Amino acid sequence: MKKLLLLLLLFIPFNVHAFTSNAKGAILMDTDSHRILYAKNAHYTQSVASISKIMTAMVAIESKNLQTPITIGNEVLKAHGSGVYIKPGEVLTLEDLLYGLMLRSGNDAALAIATYVSGDVQKFTAKMNELAQKIGMQDTVFNNPSGLDEEKGNISSAYDMALLMSYAMQNKNFREIVKTKVYKLKTNKNVYVWHNKNKLLNTYRYTTGGKTGYTKKAKRTLVTTASKDDLNLTVVTLNDGSDWKDHQALYEEAFKKYASYTLIDKGNISVLGEDYYKNDTLFIKKDFKYPLLESEKEAITLKYKLTKRRYFTSGTKIGEVILYIGDSKVKSQNIYINKNKSKLTFTQKIKSWFNDK
Repeated sequence: MKKLLLLLLLFIPFNVHAFTSNAKGAILMDTDSHRILYAKNAHYTQSVASISKIMTAMVAIESKNLQTPITIGNEVLKAHGSGVYIKPGEVLTLEDLLYGLMLRSGNDAALAIATYVSGDVQKFTAKMNELAQKIGMQDTVFNNPSGLDEEKGNISSAYDMALLMSYAMQNKNFREIVKTKVYKLKTNKNVYVWHNKNKLLNTYRYTTGGKTGYTKKAKRTLVTTASKDDLNLTVVTLNDGSDWKDHQALYEEAFKKYASYTLIDKGNISVLGEDYYKNDTLFIKKDFKYPLLESEKEAITLKYKLTKRRYFTSGTKIGEVILYIGDSKVKSQNIYINKNKSKLTFTQKIKSWFNDK
């Protein structure tokens, strides 16, 4: 049995958007809520080239200690295309390799990471696909950690790559790596200075990260992120010859039209009129944020759906709060419960004390 509470409902016309790009497939997504602000063939699939390395980085970050020293093996001799030119016997940390992977798109770094994390490329690629499924990437198949179009390349869509980047940007280590403009490193064999290939970091002040990609088959692919006034955005373009220009234009248009609003703060919440759980505490785990047009601010509805459970433990999902804009359901957030402990009588406290002995 569920209980609903309607807070507010007003209807007004929505603005017409003027976003555009030259890409074969493109998307502009709010990084926090996954709201799509612009899409062009968002589920069109093709080889995505080196933006695949976002997934390579995340599998590595979630698998191993980044400060672990790694002695590079002969696997790097198989690398071709873009590289950081590390050598067998050279000692780097996993973090060093990730900087080489993400700033310079090192295919040799990708092979070294895959070999260290999983023992071989095939096992590592399986982990890439497992994580893809976990975060909802339904258009995607990974066949290698580099993005090269060898026997089989990595296939994905603008939508899926935006989901992946949104997921990755929740990780502080990943955020730190992709925002870095220059990384300097001294190993037992060489000294490196790696400049980030993401030109927007130097030309567009709101840029917070990204990854470039190119193969003859995929053409130019690009993922970037930008933030302004608490509005965090992700843009993905596939097969776009004017990608730098298009990304900046999409960000500028979005920052003009949208603002991020925190509809409910994380932590304990109260639901007006709710008394079934009056002796317990309802809460949400993170801020309920959503980007809105100015015209949409007065057109929102928040509905609370709570399931009446007779038996539950603290931390149980007990319902959800749903955001509507007009008639459209656009976002939901889980509601959890903490079961408040009943106060013991003096006699019960004495019995409890003896039972604990």
